[in-house]
Amino acid sequence: MSGLIGKKIGMTSIFDENGKNLPCTVIEAGPCVVTQLKTVEVDGYNAVQLGFTDKNDKHTTKAEAGHFKKSKASAKQKLIEFKNFEQDLNLGDQLTVEHFTEGEFVDVSGTSKGKGFQGVVKRHGFAGVGQATHGQHNRLRAPGSIGAASYPARVFKGMKMAGRMGNDKITIQNLRVLKVVADKNLLVLKGCVPGHKNSFVIIRK
Repeated sequence: MSGLIGKKIGMTSIFDENGKNLPCTVIEAGPCVVTQLKTVEVDGYNAVQLGFTDKNDKHTTKAEAGHFKKSKASAKQKLIEFKNFEQDLNLGDQLTVEHFTEGEFVDVSGTSKGKGFQGVVKRHGFAGVGQATHGQHNRLRAPGSIGAASYPARVFKGMKMAGRMGNDKITIQNLRVLKVVADKNLLVLKGCVPGHKNSFVIIRK
């Protein structure tokens, strides 16, 4: 599945030809450089490794510098492999946002915003138990019972409880490409994508 690495710029809205206001996300997609071509003979599978966004040489290890030297490219911050790429590429080739066309649908993967430790009301949408009056103490947002005592005498796996929320890999499918701004490497997608501003995302056809 071919695609590009991008960076989430933010959200805005545009009007379509019918005058409808569409919420959309602006992504800086590419240019990406082919930094490695993996083959079945050498690596056991076929894949194309793309690099995105220049990295400071001060933060580049010698092993990384040697890796990028093979493709005659500068050190990159983000490296992603794409299997079953739809076009034949050579080491050092550059892919731009023109890889996509307006009107087609893409899948976008990213890391969602971390919310820290949250209770069951925010994390799972619990309504809360009990009443606000009649001797109620501080149990308005409590989860309630998490299991019986004598049997099964344990808490089942997967029980919805308080805990760390967010910071998960999320994929949003079938987002329509509204606009491709080639001169600025910008991709405008309908709807929202996971992650905070300036976070890396992967756009797949």
